[in-house]
Amino acid sequence: MSRSFQFDTSQVEWTHFQGSPRFDYHIDYAVAVLAAQPELGALDLLVKWAPDAYCHFHRHLAATTTLVLEGEQYIYETGTNGETIHKMCKAGDYARSPGGDVHMEKAGPDGLLVLFAMQSPDGRLFETMDSDQNVLATATIENWMAGRIKD
Repeated sequence: MSRSFQFDTSQVEWTHFQGSPRFDYHIDYAVAVLAAQPELGALDLLVKWAPDAYCHFHRHLAATTTLVLEGEQYIYETGTNGETIHKMCKAGDYARSPGGDVHMEKAGPDGLLVLFAMQSPDGRLFETMDSDQNVLATATIENWMAGRIKD
């Protein structure tokens, strides 16, 4: 079943995340669940960042399709040898990842709006981590739908 609709991002229900003293970078972003099909392991999210703000350092567990809708997305990815790989995406850029990538994202000076479509057979989406890659929390489709997400 497919749905088609027009939406105004000011009318979307956002869950806002900000940093805490345990993070040494500026965290300020909000997430809106657009669609979920837990039986298929699918979740579609809109994520918007404040200007020059980061999301939490994380590892994707799900296959993820990304479409940058507005702004610039700066990605700081941790390579297999621990090196940092810098990437920049702009509005209109599209990517597909099988999961496993470790990174954080930062908005450009005008903020950022991204659509993420995730597919996970076991419902696990990503792990929030500290700078040593210790897992702080695991996000699942079920806890996104229930509104039980913590930073």
